[in-house]
Amino acid sequence: MSESLADSYACCQKLARRTAKNFYYSFTGLPPDQFQAMCVLYSYMRLCDDVGDDESVPLDVRSTRLADWDAATRAALSDGQSPDHDFGTGLDEFRLVFPALIDMTSRYKIPTHCFLDVISGVRMDLASAIAERDTSTNKAELQCQFQSFEELADYCYHVAGVVGVCCIHIWGFNNDAALKSAGDCGLAFQLTNILRDLGEDADNGRIYLPAEDLVRFEMTPADISNRVMDERFHQLMAFQVERAESYYTKANDLFQWLEPPGQPILKAMMKIYGGLLKEISKRNFDVYSRRVSLPTWRKLLIAADAAFNRRFRTK
Repeated sequence: MSESLADSYACCQKLARRTAKNFYYSFTGLPPDQFQAMCVLYSYMRLCDDVGDDESVPLDVRSTRLADWDAATRAALSDGQSPDHDFGTGLDEFRLVFPALIDMTSRYKIPTHCFLDVISGVRMDLASAIAERDTSTNKAELQCQFQSFEELADYCYHVAGVVGVCCIHIWGFNNDAALKSAGDCGLAFQLTNILRDLGEDADNGRIYLPAEDLVRFEMTPADISNRVMDERFHQLMAFQVERAESYYTKANDLFQWLEPPGQPILKAMMKIYGGLLKEISKRNFDVYSRRVSLPTWRKLLIAADAAFNRRFRTK
């Protein structure tokens, strides 16, 4: 491993350890090469999100940086050469991730389009933020981001489902049906995030629930912004939870096609996100009064269980 490649892998591992929290410890249950690959994947995805989400940076600057990130990714994955691009002061991690990314994608045959799809997902969020700024949207004028569930599912693929597809390339799978199942898994996780963050997102001018669902239960975007919790809301949330549960059920098919090293970490992630969904139901769908989360001890226990199952499973 060259010095630059070693530095790149070290940078990714440091970033994952600092920001992935409990998932980082789940990664440690993988074989060393796959552990390194997951750190690289997580770091790339995290930095990509940071390009779009850093509210300390003006939206127009974020758009320019995302275009630079897109160009650098395309150049790196097509030419196999780390781009010589200065992303700005204090952004060394953005440049350092590329040597390891090139090595990892080549080793695990992850399709280039997966990374471009992730960038497209960030671009969707940026476009929405720019539209909100330009129209000076207020709570009374809030609109749903998506009209239909099909539109929402497409968005969820770009911000979550494609990550699942990348993961199973690293973990290994023996049937192409696993690709769709990995997408279903990402959709289940993202639907859970949307329900958990419903109030916070509305405060930030975004409602991710499809407009058709609000119409179905006779609610409006203003009802979500004002945190109305009546019978209509409970019916809407019960419908959303049931939909998410159906995708968790579909995602369970993935275990039969996944190679053994990846099964414990998938199990851990399913437990964490599935646990959040169960907690939402347990609270009678009150996602407003306090943030829905699992106790730290429980998440650490799940992560430790994933590492233990990998290291001590019967051969």
